[in-house]
Amino acid sequence: MSFDEVQALTFRAPDLEIVYGNDPLQYGSLWLPEEAEPGGAPLVVMIHGGCWENAYGIGHVRAFSTALADAGFAVWALEYRRTGDTGGGWPGSYEDVITALTATPSLARHAVDTSRMAIVGHSAGGHLALLAGGRLPGFQGTIGLAAITDIVRYAEGDNSCQQATEPFMGGPFAGNESRYRAANPAQQPRHEDTILLHGTADALVPVEHADLEHADARLVKGAGHFDWLHPGTAAFRTLTDTLEEVLAE
Repeated sequence: MSFDEVQALTFRAPDLEIVYGNDPLQYGSLWLPEEAEPGGAPLVVMIHGGCWENAYGIGHVRAFSTALADAGFAVWALEYRRTGDTGGGWPGSYEDVITALTATPSLARHAVDTSRMAIVGHSAGGHLALLAGGRLPGFQGTIGLAAITDIVRYAEGDNSCQQATEPFMGGPFAGNESRYRAANPAQQPRHEDTILLHGTADALVPVEHADLEHADARLVKGAGHFDWLHPGTAAFRTLTDTLEEVLAE
């Protein structure tokens, strides 16, 4: 699946927009299942990707979020400041994610079961999700979708997203080693239940990024980078199965 195919998908409007900070970009869109469980729906906090750049916002995960809600999950898709936004880049983008995640208990008032929560991130959003999952308690698991797990190694590449790493980090690795180490999931603590879902045909984030110590790697043969965001794919079905496993009562 291509990015354009994901963008062309239909979706329904979110049920609520919930702010978690004072900046206009510090909010999340909440989708709820049409038929909630008696104790509320389990929560998926979704962190979108887009090479950390402000050219790519929450819009491209609206169909994804709609489909997960149709599958019975509450989905809080986060917007956050990115490279090009005032306060975005490292560490501002990560700090936005942390701030939002600490606000998840307040979602209980919206028919959300906050005793069953998972963090999910795609691509650059997966990078942020892995870092946050290793820091915050209260989540049953962290799932990276084509996640960037080694930002130092990723910065060495030359595709369009890899070239976006230095602007996000505020400079090259040389001379900024401690900064990169703090931003590198491969060198930071992670959630004890970390699952990496990756396609073998990913052209933007090499499949080697699924090889992370103390993480459960699950590969989908032939899946590309954006298959995870398209409800009609085997990759998406793998995600829903994984969420049901992680968020089982």
